Amino acid sequence: MKLLDLILKGAGFRKNGPAPFSDPQQTAGEIPDMWLFAGLGNPGDKYRNHRHNVGFMVADAIAHKYESFGPFRSKFDGQISEGKIKGKKVALLKPKTYMNLSGQSVVKAAHFYKILPDNIIVFHDEVDLPPGEIRVKKGGGNAGHNGLKSIQSSLSTPDFWRVRIGVGRPPMGGDVSNHVLGDFSSHDREWLEKALADMADRAPDLLSGDPALFAKNLKPKTEKPKKPKQPKEEKEQEDGL
Repeated sequence: MKLLDLILKGAGFRKNGPAPFSDPQQTAGEIPDMWLFAGLGNPGDKYRNHRHNVGFMVADAIAHKYESFGPFRSKFDGQISEGKIKGKKVALLKPKTYMNLSGQSVVKAAHFYKILPDNIIVFHDEVDLPPGEIRVKKGGGNAGHNGLKSIQSSLSTPDFWRVRIGVGRPPMGGDVSNHVLGDFSSHDREWLEKALADMADRAPDLLSGDPALFAKNLKPKTEKPKKPKQPKEEKEQEDGL
């Protein structure tokens, strides 16, 4: 079964896994070296395949890729799974508050784990990017995205990382809300399947000290067009031979 089918059906994920991690060397009040990955979406089966839920899909893809993550469990007004990526501790969060209250869940998890905004990465849909294009940035506005707006308000800062996953805009005259609250099309699934797998594969880039590497390494590799070889006879004529 393909990764996207596993995610949308909620099947094929580990039912048992490691217990929530703790660091015996961490002293009281110390800020841990840990990251919070928050994938945004709306809870419930009817929203599962929506473009607005691509953040949930990324969180599931990462949990599926790295065996250290146990099953998601209910906490912080969301679903949480803890594990490690290349030795670094990561909490995966899927807020279950509905999109416009996502910040309530994110701030509870951040406070519990003592994670600062610099170590919070939010995965969300982006209508201002073509389908499948991925960009990373820190801070900035929310462009009307209610999930980002809620997180910014709850954290009292816009200075957290965002992974912007392009879902495109509707055809001219189409309603943006209906577009993001609509299912991915069969055509979309062609790029979505690969994008989810690639984002899970490149997740270590987000922990590298330069999260922007994540988007850079996900860009399609394009080769410069080769200059066609000139027939020998034509070249000799040009050279005056």
